[in-house]
Amino acid sequence: MDDFRIKRTLPTIKELVKQEARVVLISHSGRPTRDEDRQKYSLKPVALRIEKLSGKKVKFLDDCIGKRIENEISKMRKGEIVLLENLRFYEEEENNNKDFAKNLSRLADIFINDAFAVCHRAHASVEGVPKFLPSGIGLLLENEIEVLSQFLENPRPPLVGIIGGAKVSTKMKFIKPLLKKVNHLLLGGKIANAVLEMKAISLERLLLKEEAIKDLDLTNPRLHLPTDVIVSSDIKGEACIRVAEPGEVRKDETILDIGPRTAEAFSEIIKQAGMIFWNGPLGRTEEERFAVGSLAIAKAIAQGRGFSIAGGNNTVAFIKENRLQDQFAHISTGGGAMLQFLSEERLLCLEVLK
Repeated sequence: MDDFRIKRTLPTIKELVKQEARVVLISHSGRPTRDEDRQKYSLKPVALRIEKLSGKKVKFLDDCIGKRIENEISKMRKGEIVLLENLRFYEEEENNNKDFAKNLSRLADIFINDAFAVCHRAHASVEGVPKFLPSGIGLLLENEIEVLSQFLENPRPPLVGIIGGAKVSTKMKFIKPLLKKVNHLLLGGKIANAVLEMKAISLERLLLKEEAIKDLDLTNPRLHLPTDVIVSSDIKGEACIRVAEPGEVRKDETILDIGPRTAEAFSEIIKQAGMIFWNGPLGRTEEERFAVGSLAIAKAIAQGRGFSIAGGNNTVAFIKENRLQDQFAHISTGGGAMLQFLSEERLLCLEVLK
């Protein structure tokens, strides 16, 4: 559906080919859970896309470990490229199984991590393999570290962070550490809805029990929550759409976007930012009528004077859909990894490389 991350890793692949390396690519797609998912989540289309973008032949192998794969790789010539099948077809990948990592390490002499988007996950391919092979980073990962480090080492206040999206459990833990680093933290999407619900400001039933926000101080002047929202009595947003204050949201209503007053207030903060990062849409952007708030925020960032960074699949897709990517200083390949890096929490996959 989107080749953004593929394009970003091409410089590393091309450099390795230029140096006459035999390049064995490992990666994942989605979260396959059943055998019938194998065709849906196969990386074969990725091999074809890399081939088209790079102009180099890419051989696809339908597995990622085992003697057969080892034999195929042993036949490779200098400058050839092979892409292995989805690592997540093996549950040992996400379980960070030591034997699985060791089996992967048998396929190469050197490991290069160029997958910033999973550097916050202790998976076998990125946290386990470096324990068995000489290891380093690729050009994509080098660039991500250099750009994001500017936020931490050379901040230009006011620093503004925007967090939205639907991955509440993943992102909630970053609110408190980020509040210590930024001048303004703007919340939207389900993460804002969760905070409002936990504090009994909104009655929207998200059924969340998030320890990370139980002691969150809503009076912190750095924290900004929506003051008005777009709601509907139908979860698909097909009936009774209205603008409401969070405290007016009824139990049978769903929050689908930030309201116009919130969009205007957030935009004013954004326009003054010296540096800004954005992760997660502020509404259900897959439907145009609930993408208004996120579009207002995207345009405010694009028109502002601040050094701007955006990350996360849905955020990047939304920015590209509205042709605003060239207006951002940096589009990150990572979502959760970006937030964790900016929170100055350890990324295990970088630590192991040290």
